[in-house]
This record gives sequence, structure tokens and C-alpha cells, in this order.
Amino acid sequence: MEEAPKSHPRYFSLKTREKISNAMKKGITHETGLIAHGRGEAFDYLIGEKTIPYADDAERTAAAALLIAKNPVLSINGNVVALNPRECVSLAKAIPAKLEVNLFHRTKERIDKIAMELKKNGAKEIYGKKADANIPGLNHDRGLCDSDGIFSADVVLVPLEDGDRCQALRSMNKTVIAIDLNPLSRTARTANITIVDNVIRAIPNIEKWVRTLKNMDKANLEKRVESWNNKEMLQDVLSFVSKRLNSMF
Repeated sequence: MEEAPKSHPRYFSLKTREKISNAMKKGITHETGLIAHGRGEAFDYLIGEKTIPYADDAERTAAAALLIAKNPVLSINGNVVALNPRECVSLAKAIPAKLEVNLFHRTKERIDKIAMELKKNGAKEIYGKKADANIPGLNHDRGLCDSDGIFSADVVLVPLEDGDRCQALRSMNKTVIAIDLNPLSRTARTANITIVDNVIRAIPNIEKWVRTLKNMDKANLEKRVESWNNKEMLQDVLSFVSKRLNSMF
């Protein structure tokens, strides 16, 4: 794939797949992460492989929620760190927020490799290794977290599909921001704020909004978050996809 010319109509997609593949070979991404990436890419086709207005609006609301949070945490898994580690670190610094590694297929080796990748891209402190707390209701390794990280967070950014943990975090009265290209997934329907966008586009765009809104009055940020209607937004996305598909034939 390294030989793919930039003129190839799927050049960007090929290079993205290459990142995921290489990360799996390094032991950063689990092999099932390739399947998850492919599923997401299929939904990206449906929205036109760009940040649609509904996603941009959600990213702006997500930025507001992160800015008013007392203990915001960005949850990191293998796919996320394979695709945009530098962007995740940059966003965490801009808020500021904590970075915590949280994995379904958890091993000490993978935790260490992901943490190392984040540090290579500028992170100073990585949470997730201690795992001295457990999210109630989760009977697998995704429930393991740091007591001073995800467990005590009030706002958690969950990039990529993660339905049962999303529900468990909601049950803990946390605000959950999900990045999920599938508007029909349990994650998308459970989160407080769902961003139907590719994580590669979403993370930098959230940071753009963080920097834009950072000096805004807190009351205005709170008003935006409180008035957010996630169900309505998901309906709008599905309507957008339907109209787009009809216009193509």
C-alpha cells in the first residue's frame, strides 16, 4: 500500500487502513480492530466521507461539554492511537483533560505500547495502567479503569463504538461523548452527545471548537450542552443519509 499513488481515488482510505494494519503488527491494535475500522469506513461512505453539518454541530457541543467539565477524560484504545495519537494529545492539552487507556482485549503489553505511543506524541501522564477501580455493571476488562481517571470523571470522550461501557458510564451519571460513524449503534443511541464522523476528522475539529469557545462565558457553554437533543440529531443524520442515497440514483 505504500506504493499507492496519490492520484488513486482511494489513496487516503488506503493509507488509513495501512496505519491500522501496521498498528496491529506492532501489537497496538487488536486484530478485531480491523473489523471495527472496516465497519466504520462503510458508514463513512454513506455520509460522503466528510464532516457533515450535524457532526460539526455535535463537535461544537462536545467541546463545550469538555470545557465546562471538572474532570474530563479522553478514553484511548488501539484504533484511536493508531490513527491520530498526536491529535488526541493535542486535544487533551487544549482542554485540558486526562488521557486514559481503556481496552476490551486488555494486556499489560498493549497498555504499555499504547501509553508509549501517546508519550512519543507529547503526552506527559497516561492513566489506565493502575486500574484500581471498576465500572459497575461491566464484567469484562473494559470495566477496569483508574479511580482518579475515568472512574471519577464527569465527562468522558469515547472515540469509536463501545455500547455496553457507554451505557455503564451513563448509569454512573457521567456525560458521555461518543464518536461513532454508525448512527444506529447502541453507542450512538446511548451517548449524551454523539458525533457521527470519522475519528480522524472529529478529534481535530473538537479541538478547533475548544480553542474557539475557550473564552466564552461558562453559562453560554452550559446552555448549549443542556439544550442538546441527541435523538433529534441522529434522526437528522439518518434523514441526511437517506436523501443523499436517493440523489445518487
